[in-house]
Amino acid sequence: MGRKAIIEGDALMAKLSDMFRRVGYEGATLARLSETTGLKKPSLYHRFPGGKEQMACEVLDDAGRWLATHVLEPLTADGSPRARIEHMASQLDRFYRGGEQACLLNLLSAPLGSDGPFQDRVSAMFEAFIDAIAAVVTEDGIAPAEARLRAERAVAQIQGSLVLSRGLGRTEPFRDALSELPDRLLGQ
Repeated sequence: MGRKAIIEGDALMAKLSDMFRRVGYEGATLARLSETTGLKKPSLYHRFPGGKEQMACEVLDDAGRWLATHVLEPLTADGSPRARIEHMASQLDRFYRGGEQACLLNLLSAPLGSDGPFQDRVSAMFEAFIDAIAAVVTEDGIAPAEARLRAERAVAQIQGSLVLSRGLGRTEPFRDALSELPDRLLGQ
């Protein structure tokens, strides 16, 4: 009978996610991943035979499920467009811990013009996010092309504010970006 893993499931994914968010894919060495999870390298390889790439893929998939459940699905729910956008902002605030957490999609994206191992996943998540926001904005009477442009700008504002918050060492840029979202998306 094998020894029971010290850490499993959600706790393991949270620790791996935190490491990738803090240091990116390249910085997340197996030694660091082992240290942060409390699992020895052989145990990590047993759980993730595909190594660090598999770990990052599973972390991205986990983040995608969270985004779908807490952001994308509520954007299609009943309620006014403003209420749904405000809900989205509050969920993003929770997910990014008020701007203290870096964006996993940013840290696992490939450099511009190249294909990294996660590019399809990252691109699909951004597209789904933009599409969901654009649909809500369109419901509020904005033309589809303008709604798409506003949605792209909103996602850029969210992502940029996370980078700025991290670079400045303070969360106000992120919090300000979230508070402005409903008016930027739905205002004239």
